[in-house]
Order: sequence, then C-alpha cells, then structure tokens
Amino acid sequence: MAKPNYQFEKRQRDLAKKQKQEEKRREKLANKAANANGSQTDVPEDGVSQGVDSQDSGTALN
Repeated sequence: MAKPNYQFEKRQRDLAKKQKQEEKRREKLANKAANANGSQTDVPEDGVSQGVDSQDSGTALN
C-alpha cells in the first residue's frame, strides 16, 4: 500500500484557507466601498446586529 503524502494534503488545505480569506477580504473591501457610496447593507461594520440587547435575551427565556 502507498504511503500517504501528508505534506500535499496540508498544502492543499492551506491554499484553500488562504483563498477563502482572500475572498472574504475582497468582499469586505467591496462592502466598504459600497457603504462609502451611500448604499448600506443589513449587517453593520462591527458585525453585531441591532435590535436585541444581549442582556435582555437571556432573561426572556426564564
């Protein structure tokens, strides 16, 4: 039986991870550019949605 090439698998995972990070970076830059032009998205820049306080959500379940 052939010996597995773990270095190749790790390199492929690392390349996929870097590609995904690059896509996210480009998407964020595009969103910032769109927000600067006046159009807004549903998610604010800090990534926290508005409307529900984190303190109130825990007490409502009791």
